[in-house]
Amino acid sequence: MKKLLLASLIALLTGCATPLPNIDHSLTSKGQSSRVRFIVLHYTAIDLPLSVKVLTEQEVSAHYLLTDEVEPRFYALVDENRAAWHAGLSSWKNYTALNHSSIGIEIVNPGFKDEPDGRHWYPFSDRQMDQLVALLKQIKERHQIAPENILGHADVAPQRKQDPGPLFPWKRLADEGLIAWPDANAVAAALPKYEAELPDIAWFQQKLAQHGYATPQTGVLDPETHNVLVVFQAKYRNTKWDGVPDAESAAILDVLTAPKPKQ
Repeated sequence: MKKLLLASLIALLTGCATPLPNIDHSLTSKGQSSRVRFIVLHYTAIDLPLSVKVLTEQEVSAHYLLTDEVEPRFYALVDENRAAWHAGLSSWKNYTALNHSSIGIEIVNPGFKDEPDGRHWYPFSDRQMDQLVALLKQIKERHQIAPENILGHADVAPQRKQDPGPLFPWKRLADEGLIAWPDANAVAAALPKYEAELPDIAWFQQKLAQHGYATPQTGVLDPETHNVLVVFQAKYRNTKWDGVPDAESAAILDVLTAPKPKQ
């Protein structure tokens, strides 16, 4: 009797089980592309052990964590095909909520320390940058990411974020062919024009938005526009980033937003 009941139960369970779908993976559509359009770079502002703990045990996450060890290495924490929770409220050009369209890379770096004589920022080591450049080249190639879409957290969230900070070596990434960078000769050529007559705030707001930043179009130097200018200057001219519109900032913006020559 027990054997009969067991057999009946097995038959019942087998009959109720959902059959596996019959999927043939031998074909591939031509019309497709990667979901990844952006790479967003961060500093952790905490040490390596705490960075690991936060990025693996809390709600915040990233695809990669670059250590600050003598021989830096990456921890791969989230598969590139999945969204990591690293960008938060964010935007660039016409895109918003960049978690869903970006790869996030956290770099172990203390960020800054406030001292009586002011704020001191921590540099990134050359070995960290060597590792970062190598990974960025792979990701850029893998997902066909445009140079203007490799960004800092501050670029996509200028009202609340500062990372990776003014000491992040963006020019190194430009020299490696990873990001767009204003040509120094073109900036120098444009500078006298803006020294003679500085554009109004509406011009700066328009150019900052054209470049990609979420910028108010109020025509006045409001706190939000000031914050965007700070982020912009810290990236492209980190010797002075006070958020005050000036001729050099105008010349850099002019060059960055100039129409690209037709191929």
